[in-house]
Amino acid sequence: MTYMTYINQYGWFGRMGQGAKETILTPALCRAARGLLDWTQLDLAEHAAVSRSTIRDYEGKHHEIHRATEAQLRLAFEKGGVVFVEVEGMGTCLGLPSAPR
Repeated sequence: MTYMTYINQYGWFGRMGQGAKETILTPALCRAARGLLDWTQLDLAEHAAVSRSTIRDYEGKHHEIHRATEAQLRLAFEKGGVVFVEVEGMGTCLGLPSAPR
């Protein structure tokens, strides 16, 4: 049952109320984004203000994470320079902005 529709901090439409969780960062994207920034799990934990064990368990698919934690991780990556782009037919892709020429 949907109660209300809103636009979240990433410009995506969301639904408030009970329903399926909209994933904004998968474990694979988390590992890939860390790789782009050359961050360890500890680096990400410090940038996102979450525990390293949370990141380790999430990336290892041992458990899901709360939406708020997922948003904290993604925000840390974005502040680090990672760009998340939705590509039709492919899903979410990652990149780093090119250096000025």
